[in-house]
Amino acid sequence: MNWTTIRKTPASGELAPNPVDAAPVSWETARAELEGLPGGGLNIAHEAVDRQVRAGRGEVIALRWLGKNGERRTFSYAELARLSNRFANGLNRLGIRRGDRVCVLAGRLPELYITALGALKVGAVFCPLFSAFGPEPVRVRLAKSQARVLVTTSLLYERKVREQRCALPDLEHVLLTDSGAEPGVHAFHALLDAESDQFAIPFTAPDDWALLHFTSGTTGSPKGALHVHEAVVAHRLTGRRVLDLHPGDVYWCTADPGWVTGVSYGIIAPLTNGATLVVDEAEFDARRWYAILEREQVKVWYTAPTAIRMLMKAGVELARGHDLSALRFAASVGEPLHPEGVVWGLETLGQPFHDTWWQTETGAIMIANTRAQDIRPGSMGRPLPGIEAAIVRRRPEGGVDLLEPGAEGELALRVGWPSLFRGYLDDEERYRHCFTDGWYLSGDLATRDADGYYWFLGRADDVIKTAGHLIGPFEIESVLLEHPAVAEAGMIGKPDAFAGQIIKAFVALKPGYAASDALRKELIGFSRIRLGPAVAPRELEFVADLPKTRSGKIMRRLLRARELGLPVGDLSALENSAE
Repeated sequence: MNWTTIRKTPASGELAPNPVDAAPVSWETARAELEGLPGGGLNIAHEAVDRQVRAGRGEVIALRWLGKNGERRTFSYAELARLSNRFANGLNRLGIRRGDRVCVLAGRLPELYITALGALKVGAVFCPLFSAFGPEPVRVRLAKSQARVLVTTSLLYERKVREQRCALPDLEHVLLTDSGAEPGVHAFHALLDAESDQFAIPFTAPDDWALLHFTSGTTGSPKGALHVHEAVVAHRLTGRRVLDLHPGDVYWCTADPGWVTGVSYGIIAPLTNGATLVVDEAEFDARRWYAILEREQVKVWYTAPTAIRMLMKAGVELARGHDLSALRFAASVGEPLHPEGVVWGLETLGQPFHDTWWQTETGAIMIANTRAQDIRPGSMGRPLPGIEAAIVRRRPEGGVDLLEPGAEGELALRVGWPSLFRGYLDDEERYRHCFTDGWYLSGDLATRDADGYYWFLGRADDVIKTAGHLIGPFEIESVLLEHPAVAEAGMIGKPDAFAGQIIKAFVALKPGYAASDALRKELIGFSRIRLGPAVAPRELEFVADLPKTRSGKIMRRLLRARELGLPVGDLSALENSAE
């Protein structure tokens, strides 16, 4: 069958897409739909929970938490409002004020959601950290963010933070979710229990900092993208228009809350739309996932292509043993979704997966296959109404040229949407480099067809995505270079059927060291301890030396060409094959 287009016609009894949700976006109108704070203020946490309580939806379940060992807890909107008020009061007692950074290093625990909402109510900046990171990436992010508070578990604290406290002078308070207190370390729940349910949110302006998300780059340390409270305008609107979220919907976002998707669409978008959020603490397990979809009656599901491929590998019979008829909409995020995944969703789940495109910097979905339009499997979809996109070519002297349909170039967006990041933390020059002539330059290579559908081709730099995680080479190469045997190190993404890409390292040894299987295993183990298994190289190859430019920069494209067996000069084939 030809799957070049999947026509969207509502099934019998299915709610048809609302024509209003296909109309052009007026950000002013979307902003006016929010309640806001007196005096023109705006606060994400207020819109997420307090507004729902004020509207009479306080007893609606906001969050269903499923523990990895079978535990189950539910939190109503009113309870989330009370608990986040208590945490906000606790932060005030610790001396945390507007603009201070509050970090969380934890998996999918209820305390993470309480922390996010309470920190935002105080006017602090919420910064999630990926719990699978090793000690070094955690230290770098805590130091760069100048975090004053860290919420984490006792296990993660012992393994990744305790020995580094002396290198983190700004980190005044650590709150443990599961143990008692010691000097400089507090019990999270003891702090909650000591505080009042009542909290008056101080004035927060729409342009006040609210969220700090770290994303890796090809050179230098991780970039900290700053977002403001006004981003909630785009979170709420795209949650409705792209993910088809409505009040009372049961919604499951499988993204880890340590990354931007797990916050923008794992917390803010569903809560501001009045949905019930399913949170599963456990890692991927096909049987468990199908059981959750069936038992929780999930209506809207947002997951990653890596997970979709793993479900495909598990076989259709596993899915057919479950009643998935409640599922109304399924979407993917994090990396390009291959056409086979779209079609598999339709044939196996009864719903095609709708791919979406956005970045940490855009803050919200920009291009998508929405419920209201036909799907072209393999396409990113079309820009949302109110988002102007283009394919451009940068001019050497500055500025860009707009390219015609069919041409390959860099994906650019006309600035002006409310969730666009407002800076890289302490790196104004890098931030300015992202913009020219009123366009935000994404660094992604793409093409646009005659009907306005966009198609992803690859990254314009060396950042790779593995299992949905954005990884830059600098941190990995730096850690490898700390080993006494390593003289040089380079990293690439190697195509993989399930993770999208895996990380492969190339290492040149110092004199006196010889390549061996034992040393290869030692270096991989060394990097896993320092970086964590999700970030460390899966493969490692010894080389005599690494290809470099005249200025000494590693030419990773030549390493990719070598790995893929491509001619060095065939750059177009190289870029398309590397993603």
